[in-house]
Amino acid sequence: MGSTSDKISGKANELTGQARQAVGDATDNRSMQAKGAAQEAKGDAQQAKGEAKDAVKSVVDKY
Repeated sequence: MGSTSDKISGKANELTGQARQAVGDATDNRSMQAKGAAQEAKGDAQQAKGEAKDAVKSVVDKY
Protein backbone atom coordinates (compact mmCIF):
# COMPACT_ATOMS: atom_id res chain seq x y z
CA MET A 1 0.00 0.00 0.00
CA GLY A 2 1.30 3.46 -0.83
CA SER A 3 1.72 6.27 1.64
CA THR A 4 -1.40 8.07 0.44
CA SER A 5 -3.49 4.90 0.78
CA ASP A 6 -2.15 4.35 4.28
CA LYS A 7 -3.03 7.90 5.28
CA ILE A 8 -6.54 7.70 3.79
CA SER A 9 -7.27 4.33 5.38
CA GLY A 10 -5.85 5.58 8.64
CA LYS A 11 -8.03 8.68 8.66
CA ALA A 12 -11.11 6.58 7.86
CA ASN A 13 -10.34 4.20 10.73
CA GLU A 14 -9.66 7.09 13.07
CA LEU A 15 -12.98 8.79 12.27
CA THR A 16 -14.93 5.53 12.45
CA GLY A 17 -13.32 4.77 15.79
CA GLN A 18 -14.26 8.17 17.14
CA ALA A 19 -17.85 7.68 16.00
CA ARG A 20 -18.02 4.24 17.64
CA GLN A 21 -16.70 5.72 20.86
CA ALA A 22 -19.32 8.47 20.75
CA VAL A 23 -22.11 5.93 20.26
CA GLY A 24 -20.64 3.85 23.06
CA ASP A 25 -20.58 6.90 25.32
CA ALA A 26 -24.16 7.82 24.44
CA THR A 27 -25.46 4.31 25.06
CA ASP A 28 -23.11 3.54 27.97
CA ASN A 29 -21.80 0.57 25.99
CA ARG A 30 -18.27 -0.10 27.27
CA SER A 31 -17.58 -2.72 24.59
CA MET A 32 -18.32 -0.28 21.78
CA GLN A 33 -16.22 2.38 23.48
CA ALA A 34 -13.26 0.00 23.66
CA LYS A 35 -13.67 -1.16 20.06
CA GLY A 36 -13.85 2.47 18.94
CA ALA A 37 -10.70 3.35 20.85
CA ALA A 38 -8.89 0.38 19.31
CA GLN A 39 -10.01 1.34 15.82
CA GLU A 40 -8.95 4.94 16.37
CA ALA A 41 -5.51 3.75 17.52
CA LYS A 42 -5.26 1.56 14.42
CA GLY A 43 -6.05 4.59 12.27
CA ASP A 44 -3.41 6.67 14.03
CA ALA A 45 -0.85 3.93 13.38
CA GLN A 46 -1.80 3.69 9.70
CA GLN A 47 -1.41 7.43 9.29
CA ALA A 48 1.98 7.34 10.99
CA LYS A 49 3.02 4.54 8.65
CA GLY A 50 2.05 6.69 5.66
CA GLU A 51 4.01 9.65 7.05
CA ALA A 52 7.04 7.42 7.60
CA LYS A 53 6.86 6.17 4.01
CA ASP A 54 6.77 9.78 2.81
CA ALA A 55 9.79 10.65 4.94
CA VAL A 56 11.80 7.70 3.64
CA LYS A 57 10.83 8.52 0.07
CA SER A 58 11.92 12.14 0.43
CA VAL A 59 15.32 11.05 1.79
CA VAL A 60 15.77 8.49 -0.99
CA ASP A 61 14.74 11.05 -3.62
CA LYS A 62 17.48 13.42 -2.43
CA TYR A 63 20.14 10.89 -3.32
